[in-house]
Amino acid sequence: MAAQIVIAPLLIALFTAIATLPLRRFPRAQRAASILGALGYLGAVALLAGRVADESILVYQLSAWPSPFGITLVADALSLFMLGLTAIVSLASVAFSARFMSGFAQRISYHTLYHLMVVGITGSFLTGDIFNLFVWFEVMLLSSYVLVAFYSGPEHTRAALTYTVLNLLGSALMLLAIGGLYATVGTLNMADMARRLATPAQFGVDPVPVLGLTVLLFCVFALKAGIVPFQFWVPAAYRAAPAPVTAMLAGVVKKVGIYAIIRLYFTVFAAATLPAGLGLPGFVGNDFLSFFGPIMFAMAAGSILLGGIGAVSRDDLDGVLAYSSIGQIGFVVLPLAVAATVPEVRPLAIAAALVYALNHGLTKSMLFLASGTVKEAVGSVRFERIGGLAKRTPVLSIGFFLGAISLIGIPPLSGFFGKLLVFRTTAHAGALGGRGGAVALGLSLVGAILTIAYFSRAWNRGFWGTESEGVRTATYAPSLVVIVVALAGLLLLVGIGFDPVLRAAEAAADIALDRQAYVDAVLEGLQ
Repeated sequence: MAAQIVIAPLLIALFTAIATLPLRRFPRAQRAASILGALGYLGAVALLAGRVADESILVYQLSAWPSPFGITLVADALSLFMLGLTAIVSLASVAFSARFMSGFAQRISYHTLYHLMVVGITGSFLTGDIFNLFVWFEVMLLSSYVLVAFYSGPEHTRAALTYTVLNLLGSALMLLAIGGLYATVGTLNMADMARRLATPAQFGVDPVPVLGLTVLLFCVFALKAGIVPFQFWVPAAYRAAPAPVTAMLAGVVKKVGIYAIIRLYFTVFAAATLPAGLGLPGFVGNDFLSFFGPIMFAMAAGSILLGGIGAVSRDDLDGVLAYSSIGQIGFVVLPLAVAATVPEVRPLAIAAALVYALNHGLTKSMLFLASGTVKEAVGSVRFERIGGLAKRTPVLSIGFFLGAISLIGIPPLSGFFGKLLVFRTTAHAGALGGRGGAVALGLSLVGAILTIAYFSRAWNRGFWGTESEGVRTATYAPSLVVIVVALAGLLLLVGIGFDPVLRAAEAAADIALDRQAYVDAVLEGLQ
């Protein structure tokens, strides 16, 4: 019975989506139901976290068939870490939506689509098989397609069309890879796949096609996460979507791709060994991770450099934040690349990636909500039209400033610890003789300098600049400012009380690397 709590966040998000449909004629009741649903989701995640802390891994079967044949949901420290981020950002974004979105926009199924997106995100974090990972991805993306195009202007439609076409191509590629894996490995259950890949001769599995199929899957996850060279949809989509939707896209939806990389490549595919002759010279190990390490490193480097340089050259706040998201996701992938090539640092590296992902999710969500608050009040977020914000609205400006210095990595904000763990990972890898360690450390420093550059430029031009007429006459919604400041305060609280966050990240990293514990819990001694 205890395992049934696993499905609670999924059911609450689904019931909230359904409940908001008949309430469209009653706007206040609809907004209340949406916010209560987000609060209920947060409570369910908290209860589930308590159970996982007691039992390590909880498994729930959605069908009468046991694993590996039935539909399995798995909750462990890794999935709970990501669900916690989802719950916090979702609550802030939906509360922001209740005041930010027009009454008409909220009546035409905005809240239903929003919570269906949360359903897809939740299912992606909890699923125990690869096919249902595809299904939950589609639930999440189908809702986000409409939300990106929600304002229906030419710019929004163009951005949504690009976003939709690219993700549909990615989904087709993902389905092709999943079908190939089923034909090659003989199962779609993640635990069973890990078991078969660990002893391929016993199950007649050929690792050569598996390697090629995992490359296809990796491209799909990189597209979902907006990692270079699959980042080109990010700036247009983030600018087009309503601010609370962009907060979810940047803060949480991107992390679904990161979660899939950690879960599949460090828990499942790491069990496989490279065929003779396919290992890359100069890198430690002969498992699949040693093949993907250099690829991840190149993509992380491209993301950090392209995102940072792109953000420095933007003339509007949304543009800076959109390109910054590309650069910051590189900081999440970088320790994963180091982990793939230097096995000794894998627990530290995955913990570093998760802490950085958490900080980026909270901070970037808050910054996009701050940008939305400015845009609603002033009508623009171009720097020449928002000068003097620090003088006109000091409370909102303080919130933005805290978010900026958190991403830069100034203590005691949470971003400091994310940057510190990334630096520790790269330095430790270099000390152990990993060829990429010193290069990764240098890349981290360059990325940090670029972060300082584009946020300093945004602050000087948009907040300390000459006060514009639009800023002087603007009226700022107090409720929106409160939400932004609350998230900024959370960044400070996470930094001050960082120990529980670090323990949660370390537990998530340990469970991601403990393949046998995952297999035993899901398959219940089948092997």
